[in-house]
Amino acid sequence: MKRFVLIFLFIIFSSSLFGLDQESYRFLDHLLAIKKAGAPELYEDAVIFTFPSTSRRVGIAFAHEGFSTVHWFKKLMKTENPPEPTPGTEKKKTATNPVYIDSGILFFVYEFPEGLKELRYRLIIDGLWVTDPNNPNYRMDSSTGIVHSVMSLPEIYPIDYEKRPAIYSAPAGSLRFMFDGDPGQRVTVAGTFNNWDPFMYELTENYPGHYELVLPLSPGTYRYVFYYKGERVLDPNNPRKVYTREGQTASEAVVK
Repeated sequence: MKRFVLIFLFIIFSSSLFGLDQESYRFLDHLLAIKKAGAPELYEDAVIFTFPSTSRRVGIAFAHEGFSTVHWFKKLMKTENPPEPTPGTEKKKTATNPVYIDSGILFFVYEFPEGLKELRYRLIIDGLWVTDPNNPNYRMDSSTGIVHSVMSLPEIYPIDYEKRPAIYSAPAGSLRFMFDGDPGQRVTVAGTFNNWDPFMYELTENYPGHYELVLPLSPGTYRYVFYYKGERVLDPNNPRKVYTREGQTASEAVVK
């Protein structure tokens, strides 16, 4: 019989044993989808850095922190189920502990500070300070002559939250959801108003890449997320974020 192997990428939740901290936990689903190390990636209000685990130890330090703190990458693990037994050789199933295997990826999730326009950073790879080989953008610091890797950040989280409303312009008793992305996509919204059903409400593409939906809602506070390209996405236009009872993050808005 052909050998079937089912591989699950996963992250172990014990920081003392396997390195996943609570800050990284809310990015679990997205981390599981990473197939190989590559360029730093913007995701929600964070940057995900990855590097091949062939290096023994990888860290990162940022210019806005004065390069005084080194943040060490964690190892992303996977577990592999044993192959199915040959017919006639099956034995009584017994509980076995999973075997954890290196996925080949080291990662670090950095939730960048509000108002920061760009990240300037350097990596520490097995004790050597270098620019990020996966990031082609770099710039020399004129005061030190040291070359920094550079990554621009989106202006989606204003410093003064009070000056930016969480409620979009919409008729009384309703909430307008807006999302910008690639054209021709299916964007849906789910939240406390529909028991988190990801298929019930679909936004309309009013013009290429811009999606909207006006949803009648009774006065109250609602939590929600968008579903875009199969992934759960916070509202990039809404700075109000909360944790749900399930331990996930969600956007929050108020209908008056």
